[in-house]
Amino acid sequence: MTTSTLSSPGREALRLRSLDHVVVLGANGTMGYGSAALFTNAVPQVTFLARSKDKADEGLAAAVKQVRSESLALRADTGSYDDLASALQTADLVFEAVAEDMDLKKQIFDQVEDQMRPDAIVATVSSGLSINELAAGRSDAFQRNFCGLHFFNPPNVIVGTELIASAQTDPEVLDFLEAFCRIRLGRDMVRTSDTPAFAGNRVGFKVLNECAQMAEELGPMLVDAIVGPYTGRALTPLATIDLVGWDVHQAIVDNVHALTNDEAHDTLELPGYMRELIANGTLGNKTGGGFFSRDGDTQTVLDPARGTYVPQDSIELPDMSYVDEVANLYSQARYREGMAVLLTAKGPEAAIARKVMAGYISYSFERVGEVCANISDIDRIMGSGFNWAPPSVLVDFLGAPAAAEMMHEAGITVPDAIANADANTRFFDNPNTNRGRFFVAG
Repeated sequence: MTTSTLSSPGREALRLRSLDHVVVLGANGTMGYGSAALFTNAVPQVTFLARSKDKADEGLAAAVKQVRSESLALRADTGSYDDLASALQTADLVFEAVAEDMDLKKQIFDQVEDQMRPDAIVATVSSGLSINELAAGRSDAFQRNFCGLHFFNPPNVIVGTELIASAQTDPEVLDFLEAFCRIRLGRDMVRTSDTPAFAGNRVGFKVLNECAQMAEELGPMLVDAIVGPYTGRALTPLATIDLVGWDVHQAIVDNVHALTNDEAHDTLELPGYMRELIANGTLGNKTGGGFFSRDGDTQTVLDPARGTYVPQDSIELPDMSYVDEVANLYSQARYREGMAVLLTAKGPEAAIARKVMAGYISYSFERVGEVCANISDIDRIMGSGFNWAPPSVLVDFLGAPAAAEMMHEAGITVPDAIANADANTRFFDNPNTNRGRFFVAG
């Protein structure tokens, strides 16, 4: 939904409440300063708080660099958590972005609860911890005004945003925050259930972790070639894990694996080689290397079996000429024809690509009613949060019968909605979205 089509109730929610001061906790972290930078576009005062003022100053400097706007600092001030009580006196929104750790978040909410205004909104940017558990046992004022507001990284680029209520969250708070984020921040808002990893990460990290598991046998370069942009994604899976951070990846998949037991449970178990390397400090791009790294001018790739890096140009990939054929068709906006080539391509690599796509589609449709109310919400968060082709777009380009057959061949459950559809059925219902943008010609 665009700003111009926002419903009258949404606009009314903005008229009934103001948001003039945002306090960001954990403002030196990537999500903290990225979110704080976003708020400075719409709010007169944004306070960056961290363990020390120096850390908060570092967060402000990082925010200015990220959005390349010195004027950001004109609406910002910084401080340490010692300044929390003072900042909370005028805070309309307290936005928590500390590390993804339940105990740590609870500790900082203890301080917030003691000192917040009774009408202030408190939101966590958690990527999947329980909103109900974070709110449990707290005051009525805290619980009424508390919710999850999950931006995707980097927030100034990725507009997909999840809004998650607890059982006690005031519906008017949700309506206001959704309207504010849509109109003032330009977000694509999706309301999700309070389930582990919510919607986007529940689906997305299932695919990412499945690829990380395959890398142990096939190697990272081959996996990212197989599940490349031609399968409907802007960035390849293992490069994505390097970007978000191995520690973040671990926190999300460990949480989902421990708290769910669905049909894809095994694909959410963190590979042992990753757990060992994380313990030894390998965290992806933030530490200089994950699946991919660089040694001087030489691009290198991880050998998972040895935990060492080898030059990328020393890795010989198998013939995957079908990818060029698919990409060429995409470059001509012939997406259905490109999908048809993928469906009939020979060789184990094409079969793996189809299996990963089939799993993504099936897992998404099977989560309807659990993580979101409908497939359209999952479509939107995968498109605007991950920049992946929404599952419904893939089904429409494949054709429902062909998508069902692809799942059968991969040994994956065919969701009823797809099994009962015919070749003329269309699932994707957002006419304002350019579906071709998800299919990179290369």
